[in-house]
Amino acid sequence: MAKMIDRASGLGAPATPEFEAQHQAWEGSAAAGRPRVGPGSGAVDRTISDVPLKAVYGPQDVAHLDLARDLAYPGQYPYTRGIHANGYRDRLWTMRQFAGFGNAKQTNERYHFLLSQGQTGLSVAFDMPTLMGYDSDAPQSRGEVGRCGVAIDSLADMEVLFDGIDMGKITTSMTINGPAAIAVAQYIAAAEKKGISRAELGGTIQADILKEYIAQKEWIFPPRPHMRVIVDMIEFCTAQMPKWNTISISGYHIREAGSTAAQELAFTLADGFAYVEACMAAGMDVDSFAPRLSFFFNSHIDFFEEIAKFRAARRIYARRMRDRYGAKNPKSWQLRFHTQTAGCSATAQQPENNIVRVAYEAMAAVLGGTQSLHTNSMDEVLALPTEKSVEIALRTQQVLAYETNVTNVADPLGGSYFVEALTDEMERQAEAYFAQIEEYGGVVEAIEAGFFQKEIAEASYRYQRSIEAKDRVVVGVNAFARDEKPGDMDLLKITEEVERAQARSVQDVRANRDAANVRASLERLQRACRDPKDNLMPHLIDCVNAYCTEGEITEAMVQVYGRYTERSVF
Repeated sequence: MAKMIDRASGLGAPATPEFEAQHQAWEGSAAAGRPRVGPGSGAVDRTISDVPLKAVYGPQDVAHLDLARDLAYPGQYPYTRGIHANGYRDRLWTMRQFAGFGNAKQTNERYHFLLSQGQTGLSVAFDMPTLMGYDSDAPQSRGEVGRCGVAIDSLADMEVLFDGIDMGKITTSMTINGPAAIAVAQYIAAAEKKGISRAELGGTIQADILKEYIAQKEWIFPPRPHMRVIVDMIEFCTAQMPKWNTISISGYHIREAGSTAAQELAFTLADGFAYVEACMAAGMDVDSFAPRLSFFFNSHIDFFEEIAKFRAARRIYARRMRDRYGAKNPKSWQLRFHTQTAGCSATAQQPENNIVRVAYEAMAAVLGGTQSLHTNSMDEVLALPTEKSVEIALRTQQVLAYETNVTNVADPLGGSYFVEALTDEMERQAEAYFAQIEEYGGVVEAIEAGFFQKEIAEASYRYQRSIEAKDRVVVGVNAFARDEKPGDMDLLKITEEVERAQARSVQDVRANRDAANVRASLERLQRACRDPKDNLMPHLIDCVNAYCTEGEITEAMVQVYGRYTERSVF
């Protein structure tokens, strides 16, 4: 028998005869299974992540849910409907555009422009050599310096990067993982040279090394010693930086590698729980560090699937943190997350269409309850964004925040039959993945076995095949394409001179510092790496203040921990 909403107990009272008659009449007409015509008709009955869809959803699809147990109200456990009681009525999300290119001076100028245009937080994009722990004059860095982000070789660069910016008032997010602890040390040292204490610093460091082994591949050390580095950083920041989010567990790059929404959800939360377990194993009380954990998700183009993913993430996290890990503080149950629109949904063909895609993806993030948001620029599939395109991306957020009125009601889609059923399906798939991961013995063991990598590769292959078969439409690519070549766009170009100048800059730093102090600080760091009881962060700060370069610090640690080589997965 069909079900209907029962306000008293939840979502499962018997339907009236009138409702049952309406349901049968609908089944005989609108839901008669008529074929869809036009491009993309082959995928009409499935989400991007292959979740089967019905033509319409009703009370029977949510009959098993309980209002108090599964939904409650915004700001109430299990936070399915958001972590704040009033949603965005009290405070909007942070508008945090990801930015970095060339050298520190060029990026500093972009930061001042973004802040002048109403951006409310900074987000640092580092170049590939920095992400991999190499200095700009290293042979491995050739051709990559400043190309996909800003080159930061030493404290000297970090000082220039934040020149004229009050680091005690602005919050900064840094997207870096392998050398994350070094970047935090540089940020602390740069602030303290301005007279700003580490306790005043607010922001987030990504530092999610587990997802690097799973998806993005920007690692340095093997997983087990690198987990020690991350735990040391979390412990240090928890004790000395009360405004700092100690890690941003990132599903974004898992999704960009080709995962489904359910895989992004499950693998990201599994990584987060692995960090929780590692910190607890190191003797930390869960409520001492959990309130400062944060997450980073992708907002893809399948509008309702993304909203359901965000809602399921909060519910799963709250239940596990309270019931499995014994957290007592409600703030430890609350999953806080940053969102970035999907780079993998953007197209080089008809790049102006990316503005539209980003707007829908941004709205999905907001309706899903994000705490901060980056909107991609239309030209990022071709190059780093120009000032004009990044302004359009920021304006997209501002129109969403101030003109659409979607911020007036907390969780406006709560109670939707479709959204609640899809939220429940996201949770079900995530729990199934958790069980598989536990069979391997945990996240690190599953990484070493290639489990995550294989699952993502297979999902990516299925999605690509659906596009090639034209089951799914990508406007301007496999449908509604133009015969003519795309028009020329003004693109941001990083010249070879930027690389040569940055190489000279790091060489000048080496030539004008206290060499004995450099050697002594690096030796102390190596001794600390060999002693599991010695927290690494004070030693990293000493190295940074001695103007050791990132490459030198990384190499000193590599001599103790080694470099990671990925096992091939077929």
